[in-house]
Amino acid sequence: MGEGVVERMRGPRAYAAFIGIGLAAGLLSGLFGVGGGTVIVPLLVLLLRFDQRLGAGTSLAAIVPTATVGVISYAAHDAVAWIPALILALGSVFGAQIGTRLLPRISQTALRWGFVAFLVVVIVSLFLVIPSRGAGLELTWVTAPLLLVVGLFTGILAGLIGVGGGIVVVPVLMLGFGTSDLIAKGTSLLMMIPTAISGTFGNLRHHNVDLLAAALIGVSACTTTALGAWLATLIDPRFGNILFAIYLVVIAVQMSMKAIRGRRIRRA
Repeated sequence: MGEGVVERMRGPRAYAAFIGIGLAAGLLSGLFGVGGGTVIVPLLVLLLRFDQRLGAGTSLAAIVPTATVGVISYAAHDAVAWIPALILALGSVFGAQIGTRLLPRISQTALRWGFVAFLVVVIVSLFLVIPSRGAGLELTWVTAPLLLVVGLFTGILAGLIGVGGGIVVVPVLMLGFGTSDLIAKGTSLLMMIPTAISGTFGNLRHHNVDLLAAALIGVSACTTTALGAWLATLIDPRFGNILFAIYLVVIAVQMSMKAIRGRRIRRA
């Protein structure tokens, strides 16, 4: 890493940027049950000249404290399905290993367009299906293996294109399992913790984590995650679906732009 890049990543402006990124990521994490990586990574890359791998590794480390505070906040409202979350996490950890091994063999452009298509289906469904606040997540002989498959699929996607688990898990639990929006978000955040810890150890071995940046972002995010979770309990589920759909549109646009850029680079 060049000297000039290091200078841009340190100093008062950089520290202020880390804190601002953390505050925004924490609010979204608590509100939607996502890790916040979709905010952290692009802002680190655009504002602070992080390369993509360092940004992703730093984001993953920052998610650990953020998701922990989110889980505590949702647990206070009895909105965490503990055993299902661990099943999802188990599938996700193994899936991420599969995804990273498949990475060199699959077209990133095709994957991104496929994920955009998935997001479009989810966005439309969010306007058709409104989750009931009283609906739980029952663990049965049918749902347990299905949760493992969802976790595996989520992990594979994370390994292939670097998307966070919450973007997949929250809508799948709401739309596929009929779970309350709050339980879907709380369970998603709990699932992320072991996955993020596992990924962070791997990234540390490959020097893909800026620990100072991760600490500043993570601690800052913790101050707004509880606020986001509290707001989620106040928002009507229908309006919550609309807000989540808007968030997914932003992700879909980001992914489409990456797919278009990737296609242009391949042609050049």
